[in-house]
Order: sequence, then C-alpha cells, then structure tokens
Amino acid sequence: MSDDRKKSARLPPRWFVRLAWSTHRGLYRVTGGRVGLRSAKANRWGMMRLTTTGRRSGQERSVILGYFDDGPNLVTMAMNGWADAEPAWWLNLQAHPEARVDLAGGGHRVIGRAAEGEERSRLWARWREIDTNLDGYAALRSAETAVVILEPSPDTHG
Repeated sequence: MSDDRKKSARLPPRWFVRLAWSTHRGLYRVTGGRVGLRSAKANRWGMMRLTTTGRRSGQERSVILGYFDDGPNLVTMAMNGWADAEPAWWLNLQAHPEARVDLAGGGHRVIGRAAEGEERSRLWARWREIDTNLDGYAALRSAETAVVILEPSPDTHG
C-alpha cells in the first residue's frame, strides 16, 4: 500500500467514533429496535445487531455492525472502527461461535467464523465495491482485518 493511499484514509477522532457507536446503540434501545437497523442492498451495506456471549463473563453482549448478504450468510468485518485492537465482539465470537443476529426484517441464530483464502479475497473484493476507501482504512491497522461470516445455525429459531 502506498503512503499516499494510507494518508487518504482519515478517520474522526476515536472519542467521536465511540460516541457515535454509543448513540446508535442507545437509539436502537430507546426505540425498541424500530430505529437503527437496515437491510443490505446491492450497492450499500446494511446494519444488524449481533449478540455474542462474553468470553470471560458468559453474559450476552450486543453491537451494531455493517454487513452484506452472501447467499444465506451475512458478512461483516472485525475492524473496531479501524483501530488497531481486535473488537471485543470478534474475540467473543471466536471463543463462542454461536450468536444471534437481529436484522431489519427479524432475527435468527448464527455461527460465526473467519473467511480464509480465496473466500476471504472474494468477500474483501465485494466490500471494496461497497466502500472504495476500504484498503486505505485497512492500512491504518497493523494486522489483517478479519472478514467474518455469520452462517445460519441449524437451529435458526430464537
């Protein structure tokens, strides 16, 4: 990645990113889920609520993430607002792959895993079509950003 490309990816201050996340979750909560989620479209990512099991606490933890559809699967990235640390939800999902997603049209149980090899390359290229600054943002992190696949659980109810 060239230095010019890295310089072109500018993020707001970290406090602002965290405030935006907190506000989004609060809006979702106070509206009972009526506001805060949206379906993915061909040229736009959607927003889902992912609930994982805390790797240390064992308690449910929820976050709102961007995603796109890949057949029956949902695809997101473990990018933590492009900060260097891995997001807690991704660490939780690696410890406990079973989770729940809430979408604009309802929710279901999923099993999460990292995409690898050609599958990761294909899904990264799809993200790049949606977000043309993807590579510049990813260059802000010292480690590769995981592309996370959420597959419908065999028990898709509840």
